[in-house]
Amino acid sequence: MSLPEPIILGDTRLGPPVFLAPMAGITDLPFRRAVARHGGAGLMVSEMVASTEMVTPRPSTRMAVRAKAMTEGTLPVSVQIAGREAGAMAETARIVAGMGARIIDINMGCPAKKVTGGLSGAALMRDLDHALELVEAVVGAVPDLPVTLKMRLGWDEDCINAPELAARASAAGVRMLTVHGRTRAQFYTGHADWSRIRKVANLSDRPPLVANGDVVDAASARAALEQSGADAVMVGRGAQGAPWKLAQIAHELWGTPAPVIPQGAALADAISEHYLDILSLYGAELGLRVARKHLGWYAEANGAENRAELLRAPTPEAALAAIRAGFAGAEQTDPPSEYPS
Repeated sequence: MSLPEPIILGDTRLGPPVFLAPMAGITDLPFRRAVARHGGAGLMVSEMVASTEMVTPRPSTRMAVRAKAMTEGTLPVSVQIAGREAGAMAETARIVAGMGARIIDINMGCPAKKVTGGLSGAALMRDLDHALELVEAVVGAVPDLPVTLKMRLGWDEDCINAPELAARASAAGVRMLTVHGRTRAQFYTGHADWSRIRKVANLSDRPPLVANGDVVDAASARAALEQSGADAVMVGRGAQGAPWKLAQIAHELWGTPAPVIPQGAALADAISEHYLDILSLYGAELGLRVARKHLGWYAEANGAENRAELLRAPTPEAALAAIRAGFAGAEQTDPPSEYPS
């Protein structure tokens, strides 16, 4: 495959069309740095930010730490915001723009009950008039920045309305669309149906389109592009425990520079660097908790057998020792092709 022309959003020229998906509590600054160290991505999107929490006068400690580092790191940086109140969404967009965000992404795809229960995320696909009020509020709040939108196919099989939402959002000024090939009702069960994204791809005068869901390697990325008609793919959980995965996919599809995939002692060093970066951002107490999920994913993706020890390490010193013991001789393995993203 020949490398397509780059997507340009505002004054930001995106790299190869393999993008890092926004994942709450995961795609923070340390993870984005890890991806950047291993070849990077065409676009990296921050973890989701709840607008109501962002505008509160007393944000939680974790929210304050995340917000401080939200737009730092390797550009291009996109910040995803979520909510259901137009005023709070607009203000949050202005806040993160002031912090240095180059792109603002609106979340209308998260299926989590704590998000949809608050009538945010994918729940907005049940009320497209209200969804468009939020789009218009955000676009109007940051006229100098490109606004993008992430969605699912629809709420359930009786409400497949991604094409309608995409068309209306595009007319309202959205500059790029991302569609996950599942409904909200599916959560992450079954398989993403990339072919159903093609109705969005076939819209006239649409902006660039990104296919998401179950993209875990070059083969699935190629299939997603061919079946959806999209211009790029977005990788989520397939990158957990393998931050080089995005660069690896771009290399295998388009011949971009190959990432150096660490093995043995180099793998232990890479994981240790990510771990220490987490502690540096969050502090030891909170950092220990934040890092555990990453250590578990590294163990799963790279064949370490001491997962329990990694997750139970009571101190940074114990965790670093467990990393050295578990990964210095480990061999990296690919996640299964059905692993959801």
